[in-house]
Amino acid sequence: MTATDRSIELVTAAAQAAADRLAHDIIAYDVSDVLSITDAFLLASAPNDRQVKSIVDEIEERLNKELGAKPVRREGDRDARWILLDYVDIVVHVQHSEERVFYALERLWKDCPELPLPEDAVKTRGKAEEHARLSGADAADGSDGELS
Repeated sequence: MTATDRSIELVTAAAQAAADRLAHDIIAYDVSDVLSITDAFLLASAPNDRQVKSIVDEIEERLNKELGAKPVRREGDRDARWILLDYVDIVVHVQHSEERVFYALERLWKDCPELPLPEDAVKTRGKAEEHARLSGADAADGSDGELS
């Protein structure tokens, strides 16, 4: 079994929405062969709680507006460290970068095929690592990352 056309359509729109809100390391897996509850997982991350919420809000708004899809469940809003949107056909995980590293969902699903994503989403790969490196440099030189 493979992800349905509807699932791929939802993943594509959600990935583009996440990329538009500057999410990091967007990736999607076809989990239909190993899970009966959903076809696909979309993973994305952001360096702070506010951006996690912004990404989730954009995904939810875009899928509703463009595809008439509303999540049946939204979890994790209170802390905004890991917000899950369950659309039945797909499940979207938007995590704070620290949670993304700690839980390493990619390791769990690495044997599942990756789904193709829009170019903007693909370009986000490695952005979390780049952001962490730049943040570390900012901390080391005493700056806060703001431009003067």
